[in-house]
Amino acid sequence: MAKFFMYGKYSKEALEGISAERTKKALDVVVKAGGKVNSIYALLGKYDLVLIVDFPGVAEVMKASITLNKLTNISFTSFPAIAVEEFDTIMA
Repeated sequence: MAKFFMYGKYSKEALEGISAERTKKALDVVVKAGGKVNSIYALLGKYDLVLIVDFPGVAEVMKASITLNKLTNISFTSFPAIAVEEFDTIMA
C-alpha cells in the first residue's frame, strides 16, 4: 500500500454539513475504495483538512476523491508520499 496525503478544501455547502456523522461516512468511503485512514487533521490556510491514507494505487485514490466530493462537497487534491528514509535510499 502506498501513502497519500489528501488535502481538502471546503465549499460553502461543505461548511454547512460539518458533523461527526459525515466524517464517519467519509471514512467508510475510503475503506470501500480500498484504502485505510491513518489520521485526519483540520488545518488553517490554503487547505481546510488533510487525510493521511494508504491506498493500493492512484486509481483507488481517484475513486475515493470523487466519491468524497459527491458526498461532502469538499474538493480534494491528493499527493503520494514516501518516508524520508525510503527517499534517502532511493537517492543514494
